[in-house]
Amino acid sequence: MKASPGVARSYGKALFELARERNQVDTIARELDAVATQFASEPGLRAFFARPWVTSAAKRGVAAEVARRLQVSKLTQDFLSLVAAQGRADHLEAIVAAFRELHDEAENRARARVRTAVPLSDAERTALTGKLSRALGGKQVVLEEVADRELLGGFVAEVGSLLVDGSLDGQLARMHRRLAQE
Repeated sequence: MKASPGVARSYGKALFELARERNQVDTIARELDAVATQFASEPGLRAFFARPWVTSAAKRGVAAEVARRLQVSKLTQDFLSLVAAQGRADHLEAIVAAFRELHDEAENRARARVRTAVPLSDAERTALTGKLSRALGGKQVVLEEVADRELLGGFVAEVGSLLVDGSLDGQLARMHRRLAQE
């Protein structure tokens, strides 16, 4: 079943509000990342939760075992049990993304996915973070770097719907369009 953005947002928001009430937002964010990593690395676990004939009690039990192995807080453990019992484990990745988005918003932070031909140096990373931060009105920028061997050089940064194409590929494409118009 495809994850519904509305469902994920509702669950993510509910968890975020509870975590904020209990002053556990940072802890829950770290734990959710660990849970998401666990689910992503174990396809059998995802498949188990996707089976409609598995009872809610069995799913809650497995969710509790995952929580125990990861040594997460009571709130995260209860949340995982609820998600499993409600048959929403297939939404977990989207729920974690919704929680992270709310957390970033509360912290005045933005995540930028940056594709580069070669890994950035510390100086390049600092300069790019500073420029993106200024472009986003002073938000703290967290870079998620991905090496893309397909790029000839430069970088492509994506922050939400903002796309900054400083790649050689992009420059060549823009030059091609200008020449084609003449």
